[in-house]
Amino acid sequence: MEARLMNHLKNMLLFILLLSSGSCQNDLFLEFCGTWRHGRNPMSLNINLSTGCSGVYVSANESSLSVIGKITSQCTNFDVIPLNKYGLESEEDSDFCLHWQPLLDQLTLQIGGENIILCSPASPGNSCCTDLTHGSNDPEANYGIVNAKIRNDLVTDKTVTGYNFEGHHANCKLLCEQQVDRSSYMMRYQNSELPCSRKYELDLDNKSSGSSFQSDNTPYVFIPPDVKPTAKVSKAAITFHKNNSVFQEGYDEVRLLNDVVEITVENEIIAGLSDPIKIRFKHDAIAKNHARTCVSWDTRRDPWQVKWVRDGCETRIRGDEDTECLCNHLTYFTVLVQLQPRPVRHLLALTCITSVGCAVSFISSVALVVFFCRKKKRSKEQSIPIHLGLAVSLASLSLLFFFTGVLANVGGESVCKWVGALLHYSLLSSFIWMGVEVFHTFWLVHMVFRPSPKTCVWYLVGFGVPVVPVVVLSAVGGVYGVTEVVPAHDVSNPYLMCWMKWQDHKAFLAHCLTNLTTLAVLVLSGMVMLFLVYREIRTRDEWKQNRVAFLSIWGLSCLFGTTWGLAFLDFGPLSDVILFLSCILNSLQGFLLMLRFCMLDWIRKQASGSVLGSTSSGSTRQHMLQTSEKS
Repeated sequence: MEARLMNHLKNMLLFILLLSSGSCQNDLFLEFCGTWRHGRNPMSLNINLSTGCSGVYVSANESSLSVIGKITSQCTNFDVIPLNKYGLESEEDSDFCLHWQPLLDQLTLQIGGENIILCSPASPGNSCCTDLTHGSNDPEANYGIVNAKIRNDLVTDKTVTGYNFEGHHANCKLLCEQQVDRSSYMMRYQNSELPCSRKYELDLDNKSSGSSFQSDNTPYVFIPPDVKPTAKVSKAAITFHKNNSVFQEGYDEVRLLNDVVEITVENEIIAGLSDPIKIRFKHDAIAKNHARTCVSWDTRRDPWQVKWVRDGCETRIRGDEDTECLCNHLTYFTVLVQLQPRPVRHLLALTCITSVGCAVSFISSVALVVFFCRKKKRSKEQSIPIHLGLAVSLASLSLLFFFTGVLANVGGESVCKWVGALLHYSLLSSFIWMGVEVFHTFWLVHMVFRPSPKTCVWYLVGFGVPVVPVVVLSAVGGVYGVTEVVPAHDVSNPYLMCWMKWQDHKAFLAHCLTNLTTLAVLVLSGMVMLFLVYREIRTRDEWKQNRVAFLSIWGLSCLFGTTWGLAFLDFGPLSDVILFLSCILNSLQGFLLMLRFCMLDWIRKQASGSVLGSTSSGSTRQHMLQTSEKS
């Protein structure tokens, strides 16, 4: 008992000494915040950073914010960044914060909710620039920095054009050792960031076996023989970043592993390796219903913000505590873990139901196309071309959806770009033709004495309008391709399909603007039209028969696409029931429409020309005409 108490007292004493020594010797980090008062002109960020330790100067005027100085040990950066690319408008003042972390050689700027990386994290040299003390200020002006703060301590509430900070050299290696000792103690009680990145150099050789590296508490790295030494370069630099929050910025729904690995070869761009680089991460146990994905950050494509992408990396799950990444390029690498388990439950059953339904619907839709083509020759009903257009679009949708999984696994990304675009076109075309059915029915019921638009107008709307968004999205790029649907029972084996890339923000926005918006309008208009039709002819003798009333409402529901509205009800305790019901009804829509027209044709023959026995909604107009003449 006494020995345990003495150990606690020693640990507390060590903790206090570390805190006091760190705070007395060096004020390591700089956090300078304020509000940029600017004009209404386009705004820009001016960067002029180089190695040294003379200090940093932060200034602002009517149209630009500038960060100029010599405080880094490795980073050099000279650029002008237009801030409108980050959605920053010039109507209002902009809050910003400049963060300097010398032990990481990292400088970041937070402005307007965006995190801009001016200097990426790195392993500093023996000397680094700390103790950035506040120097002299520039004069006051109408435009500049107002309410300036250093670590939440207000400097002045006046509008100043610029602030100077003077730097001092420090022994970075010694500071890292002190901070590691402090972090090691604190990590017993909380998840603390480690202050320094660790950099190692790996000799490249011409051996056929490649080169590998692993140290204590670092991921295993294997560099294949494809990365060969040259006359100028014979080493690869491997940097391990631990618990750095800058890599997590903007990713609230996922969690990064503690380790981020950076692999570079000086002045060389390595990409498209046939034999991939292997990085094996050891981590805490991750539940099977939480998806893991290997990602990389290409600093050449996105130098100012961390953007994790899956391109060029393959994920292999080795166990609950082991994940291997195989990547064909050199850059930053890590593993993203889904915080909330969002895989699809019963995916195998839903896939089987959808496949069978699409096959049946395709056959039924083709039969409908043949039926309406033959009927079109001997009848002049205006609704036949509309029914024909809907049947063609449903046949195309069912066929593409049936083969989307096979094409994704066999053809890959290049094939899925085309198939995804065609599938999106077929879906939009089907939605629009259902909308045309709604509008045409409204025209027949409420505009009895006006001629319906010509057939070519309907074809232009149903088949031409969907071309516009698909062509635009294809031109933008990065929207269509292989996407993954993760099953709940095994997140390591996702179902592949050709569609819109859900993970990409552009694709998700396109999905909301095209698919969900069109579907919402279709379902709402279909329900309104069902109510109007019911109110208009509910008093007829035929509607008083339960069988006829049910068949009519059910048939019009399939025709108007209102069953697709179940997609908006996929939440709550009945989520699984809604999902199964939606898959069954929507995948069988072509079959249900064929069944509707067959039953109505049979009823017409039985009733000898009854108004509800017509094979199309064109009979509604005929009945309304008869009613008007009688009155």
